[in-house]
Amino acid sequence: MKPILSAVLSLALLAGCAGQVAPGSDPSDPFEASNRAVLEFNTSLDENIIRPAAEAYRDTVPAPMRTALRNFLRNLNEPVILANNLLQGRMLDAGHTLMRFYINSTAGGLGLFDVATASGIERRTGDFGQTLHAWGVPDGPFLMLPLFGPTTVRDAVGDGVDALASPVGLVTGATTSAALSQMLGVGRGALGGLDLRAENIETLDALRSESLDYYARLRSVVRQRRDAELGRSTAEGEGLSTLDDPGAAPSVSVTLPITAVAPAR
Repeated sequence: MKPILSAVLSLALLAGCAGQVAPGSDPSDPFEASNRAVLEFNTSLDENIIRPAAEAYRDTVPAPMRTALRNFLRNLNEPVILANNLLQGRMLDAGHTLMRFYINSTAGGLGLFDVATASGIERRTGDFGQTLHAWGVPDGPFLMLPLFGPTTVRDAVGDGVDALASPVGLVTGATTSAALSQMLGVGRGALGGLDLRAENIETLDALRSESLDYYARLRSVVRQRRDAELGRSTAEGEGLSTLDDPGAAPSVSVTLPITAVAPAR
């Protein structure tokens, strides 16, 4: 099944590139003109709505509560990581992830406290975009999505599959109306995004202010981080939470909404 799915998705990615405008300075970014326009939209939305909301959230919600919420949301995603570990044949990581989920769901008070990490059991990666990579599906063109930000065609498909496979979505979809289930899923995603933005107010401000070309630099940071997660770079993966851009000032790094730890090899 893997070779068939890989071939189908590879053809889909190639078909999506056909008939598009000629690539710009980067051959892997044929949609650069439209991507830059989307980044301008996202930046305007961030400056006027998202950043002020993140500042208000950080100012009004105590740090321990924000940490507990972050831990809870990450723990909810552990079953998705587990499923992708299994699909990639990473059995040791699958057992590791299962242990994390069990420990944090019990001793950690339903995930509010990250007892597993404190015990030396670090979080592993596992998303469907990573699974498709393991099955041989190419990255596809770089994309800047409205609101969701930078990704690739393959990883955008993977994010959609992961969202559908979320245990929260499966449980609420089976026990509530479709509208309520959708609202709960959107609310969970919005809350997670708000918390992530609040964590990175200063780093993203610095990334923007110190970049001659914010788009190109953001693209570079995202690619390097993803390469580390996929095992395509020599960067140390364990415990990776930020990834410095080599063209940036040494003090600037950025945390992006991608799973936190590179797969153990």
